[in-house]
Amino acid sequence: MASTPRPVPERLAAPEPGWTIRADVVVVGSGVAGLTAALRVHAREPGLRLLVVTKDVLDAGSTQWAQGGIAAALGPGDTPEQHERDTLVAGAGGCDRDAVRALVTEGPDAVRELIGLGTNFDHDLDGELSLTREGGHHRDRIAHAGGDATGAEIQRALRAAVERAPEIEVIQHALAVDLLLAADRGVAGLTLHVMGEGQRDGVGAVHCRAVVLASGGLGQVFSQTTNPEVSTGDGMALALRAGAALRDLEFVQFHPTVMYLGPDAKGQQPLISEAVRGEGAFLVDFEGVRFMRGVHELADLAPRDVVAKAITRRMHDTGHPHMWLDARHLGAQFWERRFPTILATAREHGVDPVTELIPVAPACHYASGGVATDLWGRCTVPGLYATGEVACSGVHGANRLASNSLLEGLVFSRRIAAVLPGELRPWQPPVTDPRRPGLVAGKLREELQETMTGRAGVLRSATGLAQALDRLAALATDPHGVETGQEAWETTNLLTLSTALASAALAREETRGSHWREDFPDRDDPAWSGHFDATLAAGGVAVTFTPTPPTDGGAL
Repeated sequence: MASTPRPVPERLAAPEPGWTIRADVVVVGSGVAGLTAALRVHAREPGLRLLVVTKDVLDAGSTQWAQGGIAAALGPGDTPEQHERDTLVAGAGGCDRDAVRALVTEGPDAVRELIGLGTNFDHDLDGELSLTREGGHHRDRIAHAGGDATGAEIQRALRAAVERAPEIEVIQHALAVDLLLAADRGVAGLTLHVMGEGQRDGVGAVHCRAVVLASGGLGQVFSQTTNPEVSTGDGMALALRAGAALRDLEFVQFHPTVMYLGPDAKGQQPLISEAVRGEGAFLVDFEGVRFMRGVHELADLAPRDVVAKAITRRMHDTGHPHMWLDARHLGAQFWERRFPTILATAREHGVDPVTELIPVAPACHYASGGVATDLWGRCTVPGLYATGEVACSGVHGANRLASNSLLEGLVFSRRIAAVLPGELRPWQPPVTDPRRPGLVAGKLREELQETMTGRAGVLRSATGLAQALDRLAALATDPHGVETGQEAWETTNLLTLSTALASAALAREETRGSHWREDFPDRDDPAWSGHFDATLAAGGVAVTFTPTPPTDGGAL
């Protein structure tokens, strides 16, 4: 079953490259996935020329913002099998069991390697690794650092390791524009736009033998998100235009407890980590009712899709724009020690969690889908690999289990590094690009985001999704003049991914995990257990369904 293609540019309209360099391997992205891939490839094959390109500075991606921690079976009585079961159940039947098994069995060693690099995780009074619990987990298995600054500490350690390896070249402020393809439609390089000075300024070309995408997610598709401004889905869109498939894009996780800043708030919003509920905080409505009781066996620590839906239902039933998180009983000392970053952020926005309820509502948080890969990070385009949030490795299914994201970046970057040096392509020149160029004006971004938030957000229906796709098609062919540049390139990427996402969401006529259809409120395994792949067909984006058995039944 395939959908009718919907129009998007086949490549980004951009100036011809004004400079050219060479590298054996280019890593796009500088978070946990990208830096781990670079470090591991360098360790296995020190003679390769490695280049890391990042859209902003090294610390600007989503890793830096990760609060809760990293999940792994490291505690007494915990096992990879238990972690596997929790992951499969949270994934609502959509996980790849082999990918999940790789994640949970290789995860503990990957975390220990992080510690060996100098990551300072928190420890208890006995000197043991301090572990906490988050939604969907039946064990305390979340390692954290700095209380609620895990991502920042991991980023610090990885960045320091890269700085100790001068052979790894880094180009900052560089947007990956498009892949350069060889005669066999495999990787020959990529074009970059560098905001710099001197020889590497403007659009240039990097000729290479392999590209590892680690460029993060697509959170800026929506008006409200926990993602930073750089999360415009550039790697996903680049891969789609090069011939790769994007899988499971309809499964966008809306984090249930994002601080509500008012009806007009836009862009990146403050996350209230699930770990706060893991330490005993709970949700209440405006009457003080703990509405998660009776909804799920884990109540306030149910998987994120369950909690987000429960909050949204309560908001709709009561007419209120948010619900409340009550963490007052944790006390000032606990807040200051365990969640200093969240405490400071909340106070900056006029709420003191020590004495006041925190207003919360769901907001876009994580793309469970992405560039389809095998168990070793390979994409369908020869020489192209993907890892982290940009990828769909199969570990998240229809809904990501809390704190599995940092672990996925670690484990699958290590897996890519294990195979990439031995299968590097020979140098091949790029061929003339026959793809039709195009651009969407940057000024249309806000309308795009409002369209996706209103029609393809937490609650979806056939009517709303069809309206979203009609509006996106109109934006794709907007006749107003467009100037090339980062704003237009990013907006074009957002439109491309929005079209793929809304197409898959319209086609999936059921509710599963983080995909919630008002008009099809039940999960329907006989009809819809499987995956939608978005590809660039003649004329635009098309989605195709492949049935697979559900993987959460009979989980270990």
